[in-house]
Amino acid sequence: MDQPTIGILHPGSMGAAVAGCATATAAEVLWCDAGRSAASAARAAAFGLTPVSALPELLDRSDIVISLCPPAAAEDLASDVAEHAFTGVYVEANAINPVRTQRIAALLAPTATVVDGGVVGSPPVNGKTPTLYLSGPADATARIEALFANTAVQAVVLGTEVGKASALKLSYASFQKTSRVLVALAVGMAREHGVDQELLEVASRRTDSYLAEPEYVAKTAARAWRWGPELEEAADALEAASLPPEMLRAAASTLARWNDAKDDGKLTLTDALDRLAQP
Repeated sequence: MDQPTIGILHPGSMGAAVAGCATATAAEVLWCDAGRSAASAARAAAFGLTPVSALPELLDRSDIVISLCPPAAAEDLASDVAEHAFTGVYVEANAINPVRTQRIAALLAPTATVVDGGVVGSPPVNGKTPTLYLSGPADATARIEALFANTAVQAVVLGTEVGKASALKLSYASFQKTSRVLVALAVGMAREHGVDQELLEVASRRTDSYLAEPEYVAKTAARAWRWGPELEEAADALEAASLPPEMLRAAASTLARWNDAKDDGKLTLTDALDRLAQP
């Protein structure tokens, strides 16, 4: 099979790293630099991505387009792609609920082949090996599997039904991200009463619990701007399945208190708890 040309929309921390893995097997990996920040440009360059000046050029040159953006932007981005009648494979890899994924698939269906994708794990850097779960037409998912063969991204096909990959991604996120929020609340309550060290001592006896990793609270705060919308998507998926969504909506509301800590790598546990208590 000829080496495909890939387009990535847009190279955030996850998107750039995933696209960087694709450079090993693709002829070229393109990204659109129109309106993007200097930080995005530097990140794209670091992963060997090739800039183009406008979305139509990226779509005309790409055989496969991978969409990895904040959940709220997923449908607008797909609409932009649909306007240009993209004819290749479109990997909808955002953390959105299955109904939205299926809506995007229907939007693009007249010309494109849509693959549902869900990334579970951290960006593929420094030895991290996330899994890209895929569902959709078999020939298209096979192409994505081949694209990431022998890279740090492990592609796993779940079947031909669009929505399965999104459902798995959000099912895992609903547990993993809400659990981290509960840790922050537990430590915050304990700190208010002067027993936080005792709580952590109790937690240290249960090393299989997220409560034994309180240092992750600061990382949770820095990622809250992304995690909150993911949990809202998961809550919508629960509601669509006639399951109660209130717990995940509450977790998303808690995360919103940290929105101004976006990607702050210098945040400490104390800083995060202070912001949580006094938004």
